[in-house]
Amino acid sequence: MKTALSTISEVLQTSTRAAVILPWERPGRDHDVRAAEARLEEAVGLAASIGLIIVRQAVLLLRARRPATLLGTGQVEALQQEVAAQEIKVVVVDASLSPGQQRNLEKALGCKVIDRTGLILDIFGARAATKEGSLQVELAHLEYQRSRLVRLWTHLERQRGGFGFLGGPGETQIEADRRMIGERIVRLKRELEQVRRTRGLHREARKRVPFPVVALVGYTNAGKSTLFNALTGASVYAQDQLFATLDPTMRGIVLPSGRKIILSDTVGFISDLPTELIAAFRATLEEVAEADIILHVRDISHPDSAAQKDDVFHVLSGMERDGMIDSGWPRRMIEVQNKIDLLDGGSSVTRTEEVIPVSAISGVGLPDLMDAIDARMTQAMEVVSYILPCESGAAIAWLYQHGEVLKRQDDEERIEITVRLLPADRARFERQYSRDMELPAF
Repeated sequence: MKTALSTISEVLQTSTRAAVILPWERPGRDHDVRAAEARLEEAVGLAASIGLIIVRQAVLLLRARRPATLLGTGQVEALQQEVAAQEIKVVVVDASLSPGQQRNLEKALGCKVIDRTGLILDIFGARAATKEGSLQVELAHLEYQRSRLVRLWTHLERQRGGFGFLGGPGETQIEADRRMIGERIVRLKRELEQVRRTRGLHREARKRVPFPVVALVGYTNAGKSTLFNALTGASVYAQDQLFATLDPTMRGIVLPSGRKIILSDTVGFISDLPTELIAAFRATLEEVAEADIILHVRDISHPDSAAQKDDVFHVLSGMERDGMIDSGWPRRMIEVQNKIDLLDGGSSVTRTEEVIPVSAISGVGLPDLMDAIDARMTQAMEVVSYILPCESGAAIAWLYQHGEVLKRQDDEERIEITVRLLPADRARFERQYSRDMELPAF
């Protein structure tokens, strides 16, 4: 479907000179200044990640939000002069703009204006690699477009109507675009529902295998994909840029105990994630909900690392409120403090059962992380004993493959075996081999 929306990608075909502006409403205390600078740096990174050349960046303090332009009159005039003087073609406003504010700013500045939501949507569009990711991005983008069609057509001319008395004035171009977008959204939601059903079937298949799932979560650019590659030996796309990974990737790895797990790399979180994307990427976030262990990867070298952690927890808490993840997710989490090579090699970071300092680049701390995952798996396991006939080779092999055999005693007719199993594996085994086994009497 072709609409009148011009994306950043289309603007980049003619010019890449851009300004990044952060409207800031908080008082000017020292910690607020540092937070504003960190937020501006992130916005600059978002804009630069799609090829924009940043020639101007600034934090603009807001005394009050102006309904027409968000920014004050003097700020708009000063920005207009800078846009003209530096031949800026794109102004990125790191805030959520209403359609009217965006239209008024574009008219005043004489250039393209993109708000935070539009910028993130374009980045997601550039990064999505699989059909699922592309569908999710398109749905989010169309939801965003639908509320902004009024700014795309200023002439409001009507299309050609019918013939003779059967004809009519036709529908406006806005109405036609809105109808086409609505129809496409319905089709996309249908396709995404099929994707979710397919993903659910894959999860059910993994439960039958089964192997525990360990999901990597964290703020964007925290190093999740680099850590994923270091642990699995895979070649997942990993760059020093925001939102390098959008599509979930899974690989099997073997822990030091010999236990097999599935490691899942997921999309990075970010502050003020557009609501359209939270809904569109529900299928991706479901991988986190199903995980036996959650590895929260933090860029411990980032000056705003604590605030980034709060943003991740905010998203996960929202998933809990929506019923997407159970309330026990904090107990399943291990914090991985990544990029210690950018600090002092990790000497100032204390390792605990819940916090593991690592460097995914150098490999420092990765054996400790594997041991921590192993230990957390062991904590969740139950010790149970079974009595099986000697001919139950398949059941015994299953226990060796999926559990940790602690004791085995064989006689002529039966085998008594004590094994440590995850609760889900225990239920699975007892359901599958209930005819063969019996529990010993104590």
